[in-house]
Amino acid sequence: MPNARNSRVARGGGNVFADLGFANAEDHLVKAQLVSELKHIIDREGWTQARAAKVMGMAQPDVSRLLRGQFSNYSIDRIMRFLRAAGCEVDITLRPKGKRAHTIRFGGQEAA
Repeated sequence: MPNARNSRVARGGGNVFADLGFANAEDHLVKAQLVSELKHIIDREGWTQARAAKVMGMAQPDVSRLLRGQFSNYSIDRIMRFLRAAGCEVDITLRPKGKRAHTIRFGGQEAA
């Protein structure tokens, strides 16, 4: 067991996946944030995993794996579809440097 006096702590860079050396770290971070929001919706609605699975069109064991952080096999697009099925409106905001933001509604009309 390491001695506390000899332990070193390094400040993270804001993306734990990049800090740990994951390939596609940005994608992993976005997926984690989307799945976290999905978990909040499931908790807020009081859904069981079985109910959440039915709402999102997937099997309960897949919901369990997703909520436990095993989301590498899911695309960002697919997770956004789960959010939409759960009643969330998903908007994507594009903000080119020095220009005005433009928002696109995922799976629907352009956002106002």
